[in-house]
This record gives sequence, C-alpha cells and structure tokens, in this order.
Amino acid sequence: MPSLQAIGTYETKTHLAEILRRVGAGQGFTITQRGEPVAELLPTGSSAHRVSAEAASRMRRFMREAPQGAPVDIKALMNEGRD
Repeated sequence: MPSLQAIGTYETKTHLAEILRRVGAGQGFTITQRGEPVAELLPTGSSAHRVSAEAASRMRRFMREAPQGAPVDIKALMNEGRD
C-alpha cells in the first residue's frame, strides 16, 4: 500500500463524505491531531492484510537473524510443562 496522506482532524470532520469516497477508491489517510498521528483510515480489509504482511516480514527477519542452536524437541517441551 502506498504511503498514507496525513490529514488533520478538523479537515477530516469538515470533508468526511469526500474522504470516505476516496478511501472507498483505495486511498488511505493518517489522521493527525495537533500534528501527531492518532489514527489510520484505510479501505476495508487493507489493515488486516498490512498487519499480516508486517508480521510475516518480522518473522522472516527473525528466522534469518536468530542464532542457530541445537535442535529443539517440541514434544519434550510440551510434556515438561504438563503436571
């Protein structure tokens, strides 16, 4: 998704119908209050996709950078936690 256009809360309130039309067409906005980001207004479904993509990217980076150690026996760890 392209970078989000910053828009102030007053402008958001004043031009809400037009902004919603633009969001429906695929554009996203970062809503700011006194110049500080407070919310993102995104097309339906895009935030879930973005969160998933970011999580996958972090996991790939972790897997590349994680030190390689001895193999882990997951079943043994699970059984260790049972009483």
